[in-house]
Amino acid sequence: MSNENKNEYLLLFRGTDWSKHLSPEEMQTVVGQWMAWFKQLSEQGKAIGGSPLDTEGKVVSGKNGRTIVDGPFAESKEAIGGYFLLRVDTMEEAVAIAQQCPGLPHGAKVEVRHIVDQCPISGEPVPVIELATANK
Repeated sequence: MSNENKNEYLLLFRGTDWSKHLSPEEMQTVVGQWMAWFKQLSEQGKAIGGSPLDTEGKVVSGKNGRTIVDGPFAESKEAIGGYFLLRVDTMEEAVAIAQQCPGLPHGAKVEVRHIVDQCPISGEPVPVIELATANK
């Protein structure tokens, strides 16, 4: 069975402190650019989801999930601050979109990952679940 899927890619935005050296006005400008970028990708049918992530959360681990700690506590430059879900034809197209991220000049990083349609461990197919549209 193939690891290919219906051309879905996840952009993971790494770095939660990329804006710390920006003035409030500069931050507002970059945020506006980021929102315009997402809106344009959405209108083109390329971005089918996305959201910023809260900086606080919980990490569940251990047998039966018994260990629950505050986190994640990755270095700020590695923490995931948000994501876009893309539907595009190739990894190259997803990378080209990632290269347009308004946070890059300020230290943000974008990880591009292909979403596969089977579990890499078991080889079992992953059920296809469509996202609800914003119009509903």
